[in-house]
Parts: sequence; C-alpha cells; structure tokens
Amino acid sequence: MGFRDEAGELVGFDIDLANAVGEELGVAVEFKPIVWDAKEMELDGKKIDVIWNGMSKTPERVEKMNLSKPYFNNSIVIMTMADKPIDKKEDLAGKNIGTQAASAALEMIQADAIYGDIADGLAEYDTYDEAVMDLEAGRLDAVIIDKVAGMYKANLKAGTFAFASEDFGEDLYVIGMRKGEDALTAKIDAALDAVIASGKASEISKTWFGEDLVLR
Repeated sequence: MGFRDEAGELVGFDIDLANAVGEELGVAVEFKPIVWDAKEMELDGKKIDVIWNGMSKTPERVEKMNLSKPYFNNSIVIMTMADKPIDKKEDLAGKNIGTQAASAALEMIQADAIYGDIADGLAEYDTYDEAVMDLEAGRLDAVIIDKVAGMYKANLKAGTFAFASEDFGEDLYVIGMRKGEDALTAKIDAALDAVIASGKASEISKTWFGEDLVLR
C-alpha cells in the first residue's frame, strides 16, 4: 500500500490513490512517513492532517478519529500454488500452513472455528515474504495472508498462485482525520467517490494487484 522502491521513492497503491484524490481536491499531497504506533499523536498534534496507509477500521479508531468510507477490503485469504489449489477452510486440515506472526491474519485464524483442526500444521513466520518463499519451495501447502500482500505477489508472478473461494473475514481500509473535522472528511469522501466513479481507482488497483479491488 505504501513502501520505498529501490530508488528510495515512496510508491504503492495508497500513494497513487492519495495523489488522485489530491488532484480531485486541487491540492498537492505531501507524504510524511511516521512511527505507526504514534499515528494518533501525530494527527492530534497537527504534524499530519490525514492517516492514509492501509489503516484498518476498528471500534477504537471509530472512537478516536473521523474515518472515511471504507475503500478497500483487505480480507484474509488462503493462497496456494496454482497447480495445488485449496478451495475451502476445511480443506486446510492436515496441511502445512504458514502465516505472519503477530498479524491480523493470525488473530483471525485463532478466532475461527477451524483453528483446532489446523493448529498443528500452522507455522508462524517473521514476514509474509518468508512464508510465500516456503510455499513456492514446496515446504508449505498454503499461506494465510492479507489479500493486499497476496494479490501483489500474484500480480508479479502471473499464473503462479491461486486463492481459495473462502476466506477468514474482512479487514476494511479507511482514511483517518482528526475527530470533529467533518468538513475535511466529507471532502475526502466526495473526492474518493469521484476517483472511483471515473475509473481511476480501478486503474490504480489493476496496476498494483492485477484486478479491481476497490470498494464501491
């Protein structure tokens, strides 16, 4: 959603989408990387005006901030090799599975009714990248992963990976503004709607993920 490329430039789906919304609003977007754990302090202290980088909608954030409409569903998905597909959660029983430690995916897996059937075969990795490498090497049968990460990797290697029809639940992405800044929130929502309606958001999504994943 936002990272530095080999040249040190900030790139990603959210970077492109924020720039498109800025164009719609007639403003230039200035990106300021922050310590994620301090994002509310940065926002309330007016060091930034908007939090926009793959931020999930949670009850706590609803209380602390103004939030935009959800624009992306980063559901937690089951990713396999294309020649060894898995379609349902129940098909994971008895399989070797990887996921990222301390991730939203792991929390959703552990809260799911299927957890007891797959816990013995579940391995935690420091990063999704390491889990996907083991999937490609044949050491895993599946990786349970953020859809954003999975689709980005699948787009880089077309035809290599497959995704199950069943997933582990929604993870809605939103944009955060200071509590009470209703006018700014309304302007960003309207600009986001316009970028989606024009097809620009779909174009950005297809560039990064190979398909249109933007919510309407």
